[in-house]
Amino acid sequence: MPTNRTTVTHFIINAMREKHGHGNLTLLLNDVVTACKVISDQVNHGALVGALGSAGSENVQGETQKKLDILSNDIFLRFNELGGHLAGMASEEMDDPYPIPEGAPRGKYLLLFDPLDGSSNIDVNVSVGTIFSILKCPDGIEHPEVKDFLQPGTTQVCAGYALYGPSSMLVLTTGEGVNGFTLDQNIGEFLLTHPNMTIPEDTREFAINASNSRFWEAPVKRYVDECLAGEEGPRGENFNMRWIASMVAEVHRILVRGGIFMYPMDERMRSKGGKLRLMYEANPMGFIVEQAGGMCTTGRERIMEIQPTGLHQRVPVILGSKNEVQRVVSYHEE
Repeated sequence: MPTNRTTVTHFIINAMREKHGHGNLTLLLNDVVTACKVISDQVNHGALVGALGSAGSENVQGETQKKLDILSNDIFLRFNELGGHLAGMASEEMDDPYPIPEGAPRGKYLLLFDPLDGSSNIDVNVSVGTIFSILKCPDGIEHPEVKDFLQPGTTQVCAGYALYGPSSMLVLTTGEGVNGFTLDQNIGEFLLTHPNMTIPEDTREFAINASNSRFWEAPVKRYVDECLAGEEGPRGENFNMRWIASMVAEVHRILVRGGIFMYPMDERMRSKGGKLRLMYEANPMGFIVEQAGGMCTTGRERIMEIQPTGLHQRVPVILGSKNEVQRVVSYHEE
């Protein structure tokens, strides 16, 4: 291992010193990072520890839970509930906020997380991940309720994701750019490998579930049709299409080489508001993408400015390279 690599802990400590922080966020992120390491180990062992397959239950959204969904949720709760840095937690897998146990020390932050994004891929060994968002708890609140979590994405203190793929990575932002860390299995530490990640403003790669095309709105159909028309079409260029069905993997690809990811409004989802969860997926990914120079929108409004109305609120999501996202937005405006 190169001796000059910066660990994620040292990186966060230095970042907080520059902001004159008191160390509480650093310690909280240490707990989050530890949980991600444990989940990474479970994902890597898969069938060897009996962690694959369906759990025979559904989450609050009515989706079939995998064994690793439940296990990952329990890991995140266990490694963060007693650290003394949180006032409460909320998970995509749970109906209501999770209270800090009585008698445990309490902190000033709220933690929201999707413990295992893309878990439908886990049985076929495709990359999955964890997404998390950290907010400040309103002053004077010791036992936060749902309303205390319902803050717009612009108030996030920190957001990040862990990607469990060929190598496990952690990507995070505290509002001062985006940095990526790779897990060195030999020493059990995330090391800085991708400093100052930025998204190119232009791209010729898009990601969308084309099987839903008959349900898309006209602006999205127009954009995708133009991309598929290639050199002979109005754009005059060829585009590549990608789809992994794991938001963490999709966003990570965009951070590394650019692109646009779309889970647009779907006529079947209109009554629900969209597909992806604002608090657990869209807001944290929006924070990361914007900090990397990209753009994140519903097609009609900036996602980070949406005032949440519920813990499990859904929204359409279009994010990635700024110029392509702006083109889709312009089509919605016409």
